[in-house]
Amino acid sequence: MIVLALESSAVVASVALMRDSSLLADYTVNIGHTHSETLLPMVEALLRRAGMTVRDVDLFAVATGPGSFTGVRIGTATVKGLAFGSGKPCVGVSSLEALAENLSVVRGAVICPVMNARRGQVYTALFRCEDGGMTRLLPDSAMSAEELKTVLAAYRDPVCFTGDGYDLVTEQIGRAFLPVPERLRLQSGASVAAVARRKYLAGDFTTDAALAPVYLRPSQAERTRAEQLKKQIPKG
Repeated sequence: MIVLALESSAVVASVALMRDSSLLADYTVNIGHTHSETLLPMVEALLRRAGMTVRDVDLFAVATGPGSFTGVRIGTATVKGLAFGSGKPCVGVSSLEALAENLSVVRGAVICPVMNARRGQVYTALFRCEDGGMTRLLPDSAMSAEELKTVLAAYRDPVCFTGDGYDLVTEQIGRAFLPVPERLRLQSGASVAAVARRKYLAGDFTTDAALAPVYLRPSQAERTRAEQLKKQIPKG
């Protein structure tokens, strides 16, 4: 099975190509360019280097959020376009679960992906990597660092943070943690591919038409509109 996976939920753009459980190639950039400019050319370059075309892909995967609203939309729309009409299955992967997959070799610790959600919050979840695979301990959530500190207080195991909220959380969390190299804190198309393959084998997949972003909070535009509508409601 050939899996093509895209990750654009944060500043990093990453694309990966996997055959069964073996990574064939991955392409990651962290240079701040917009995903609308870089993502599709990255896919084309990766497939060309592997001597493949989109028709050779058996499974399309993408990080569907949470994360940057624009980045998540671009990644999801790109995969929908690539898979359109092919009849090939698609898998939407939690960007937080994919980040946790970066640390899939870690044992005896709570893995805590954290993405800067702005507005004083982080997107986060909790996982534990065991011999049987990755076990989820907390659903994808949006919370403050102080709230996360309270959640982590229930666990005595060491904690490994990963994601672009790493510095923010480690400065505020006030507890011991295991350091993680910067490379393992970046979003990874290879991790999206690995999670997607597991989900597909478990029967958890969808079509290009049904694939959709997953947001934990309303967008800025939606919040602004709600505030404007609230002001228009007569008092009394």
